[in-house]
Amino acid sequence: MGNLEGSRYDALSRAELAALVPELLLVGQLIDRSGMAWCIGALGREEMARIAIDEWAAASPIYTRRMQQALRYEGDDVITIFKGLQLDIGAPPQFMDFRYTVHDRRNGEFHLDHCGALVDVEPMGPDYVRSMCHDIEDPTFDATAVATNPRAQVRPIHRPPRIPADRSPHCAWTVRIDDSHPPVQATELCLRNQVSRAATLELAPIDPADEGLADYSGPLLSDLDFSAFSRSALVRIADEVCLQMHLLTNGFRMALAARLPEKQARDIAVRTLVGIAGIATERIRRAVVGAGPLDLICLHPLLNPAAYVELSRSEEALRVHPGPAHEDGAWIALCGPSELRPLQALVRAIDPLLGVEVTGSDQEWTLRLVEREAPAAEADEVAVTRISTGAGFEFSPRRSLPLYPVSGSGAP
Repeated sequence: MGNLEGSRYDALSRAELAALVPELLLVGQLIDRSGMAWCIGALGREEMARIAIDEWAAASPIYTRRMQQALRYEGDDVITIFKGLQLDIGAPPQFMDFRYTVHDRRNGEFHLDHCGALVDVEPMGPDYVRSMCHDIEDPTFDATAVATNPRAQVRPIHRPPRIPADRSPHCAWTVRIDDSHPPVQATELCLRNQVSRAATLELAPIDPADEGLADYSGPLLSDLDFSAFSRSALVRIADEVCLQMHLLTNGFRMALAARLPEKQARDIAVRTLVGIAGIATERIRRAVVGAGPLDLICLHPLLNPAAYVELSRSEEALRVHPGPAHEDGAWIALCGPSELRPLQALVRAIDPLLGVEVTGSDQEWTLRLVEREAPAAEADEVAVTRISTGAGFEFSPRRSLPLYPVSGSGAP
């Protein structure tokens, strides 16, 4: 775990990485479980929904293209769209249990046998369900598809509020590509996000000689078996998933800045980070058993990818340096000697008897762990995020089967 060059995930075994990647995808989905509570408090339910639309539309087209390029499955068909969803923080495996049907290259369907986001929101009442499953999903599904084909449309067959209340699958959608469809355009915030350091960051290529799959250029699979990928591919996927989180956070902060005074917008961003910092550490510990405290900190998406968040390490401390993430105003720019809450939440999730000592400037600082005399209380922001069923969600083994068009036989 001492080598921080290239990727910080390069120090992990293939098995650890295969367990870690779905955890990181789930962490990305939980960002909104952390952030939207504070948006509702500041602006109400309807404006919260508009913020969610803005942030996802600003990020998903960018990171979807990045993953397509990294894993060599670029295309303009529904198969490419479905592959992208399987590697999207908006659709973490099993928690958002997408099931796919391909009719042909331009027509397909998916349904959700389980939607963790719906399970989280249903107790809040039908108005919140409609905000998520209607107001937010309609524009953001199309925004995700635009990365593959601007004339793709994602439309509901049925969706919540569920009638009857136990209806399953939770929702079902068609995906159609037709030249008569008006092309979906990138939003203004997406265009701004496209020139961010996160969007344009270059990461090390996947080693094609490494044992295991180096890409996802083969058939669409019912469920991704991450253990089938090479260690090199998994390292790249992990780094890309962290960039998805940063691009989403870029969109979130731009959406907040358009609606709130700077101080209030920053406070919501910090509180969102506090909530996700603690839960993310807990999820990472599930995959990397036995890692030391500094090792776990180095694996946190707050500090990844290594090419984005510049960091050096000794046996006893971590030193953060100015870098691309600071230029974007990313999560790391919300931490430092003057703002300890996210770092404290992260460390408390490792051990309630650990604290942090941070010295230096807001852009260049050193973190050391200190022992506390009494266990630290869990931050309110972490407790809010923990309300999501995703905080304690358990992944289970799945068979990974190829999916071919139902209208024909053989590979598409």
